[in-house]
Amino acid sequence: MKPKIIVIEDSKTDRLIIESMLPDYRVYSAVNGLEGIDVINANLDAAVVILDLNMPLMNGFAVLKHLRSDEKYKNIKVIILTNSNEIDSELKGLELGAADYVRKPINIKSLRIRIDILLSLKEAQEKMEKQNYVLDRLVHEKTEELLKSKLITINALVHLLEKRNSETYKHTARTRKMMEVLLNHLRNNPFFEAELTDDFTDKLVNTTVLHDIGKIGIPDSILLKPGKLTDEEFFIMKKHVDYGVEALQLELENLESVPSFIKIALDVIGSHHEKYDGTGYPKGLKGNEIPLSGRLMAIIDVFDALVSHRVYRKAFSFAEAIKIIKKSIGTHFDPIIGKAFLEVKDQMYEIVKNH
Repeated sequence: MKPKIIVIEDSKTDRLIIESMLPDYRVYSAVNGLEGIDVINANLDAAVVILDLNMPLMNGFAVLKHLRSDEKYKNIKVIILTNSNEIDSELKGLELGAADYVRKPINIKSLRIRIDILLSLKEAQEKMEKQNYVLDRLVHEKTEELLKSKLITINALVHLLEKRNSETYKHTARTRKMMEVLLNHLRNNPFFEAELTDDFTDKLVNTTVLHDIGKIGIPDSILLKPGKLTDEEFFIMKKHVDYGVEALQLELENLESVPSFIKIALDVIGSHHEKYDGTGYPKGLKGNEIPLSGRLMAIIDVFDALVSHRVYRKAFSFAEAIKIIKKSIGTHFDPIIGKAFLEVKDQMYEIVKNH
């Protein structure tokens, strides 16, 4: 099929000359800028627009500004028509987005060469866009593939925990849902707006279940002990943080940089037992020294532990658990996160009851 050319020119003589020069194109004409815009909108697949600058109602400069204002015109190439003494107009037209210019009286050979060049550029541009689309699809598919692989790996690791201790597994499943609720609520808080991007939120929700993965390395005699741990046993239990961090870091030895997914997982695992006042473990971090993911995980982890049955004690009531949480805001928990948690506490308890 012949390529389309649109001629926007108020001179009937010039329109007829141009049309006669282009028998191998489908030529559409307009006598002013307003009519020309309508013709362009009806033929957005046009290869080239030949545009006179001096016209009534709407001149060529206004047409160029209109074309530049909308993404749908991005592939349309424009050749402006000028007189030999209109150098300033030529420059202004090029600044407004014209691809080339031809001076009157029109030279047929010059016009054809310019059209051929612009058609080649348009074809190359469209070919590149198609290639970019294919590449974008491949990247998207590979990203989806990688995400699925990550989630499969995470679920496999959590399943190992389930085999060791069913309470721990239920705990991880609940805390994931709690994290999602808390993050969605905090995203309305300007204080966290910059950090809580879609990417960070998705990755944190999916890595939450790994926070206790290091408990795989804790002996059954301590992990499943139906009573209070001794100081020595508690010292060993606290090692689950180091075990979890070390397990992930083993995979990073040959990498130049830490992938963000792993970075978030490391923060969750390594800092969810830190306390806002600096009395937590393993590093005794204080305040905002504790990664945001760790500060979020801390309050979720404690709340779920309080309202859940353990081998060594019965669950606290919802009211008792909330009382403990309130008392610990500012010492154990970040004050802003603690306040936000209390605002969605009923949703948190629903998660506990339903899982």
